[in-house]
Amino acid sequence: MSRCPVGEVQEVQEDMQEELIDFRSLDRELLAAVREDQKGRRENAAKLRATSQRLATYQEFRDIVLACHLKPLDQKEKRGTGRQTWNPWCPLATTPHPSPSNHPSSPPVP
Repeated sequence: MSRCPVGEVQEVQEDMQEELIDFRSLDRELLAAVREDQKGRRENAAKLRATSQRLATYQEFRDIVLACHLKPLDQKEKRGTGRQTWNPWCPLATTPHPSPSNHPSSPPVP
């Protein structure tokens, strides 16, 4: 049985360290490539739909392609839960909204 000299073992170990795969970066790269491919397919499908609709202007075509990532609302989202409070800190219709004529920073109206 022959033994490897110490120098050869060190070279093999150095080669193995250089060949280590960074799976996290590989996973990120693969995920980015898959997303880019999905985007391309989605945009191509939108282009085909738009050309079959015989749109009047390029702007309409462009709008369809740019909005291809949007998904329609489902029934639960359409119905909603009633009145939605956009600003929970603002009281509901208890004070009138200031009009431009009675706003303190506006000049007096003649």
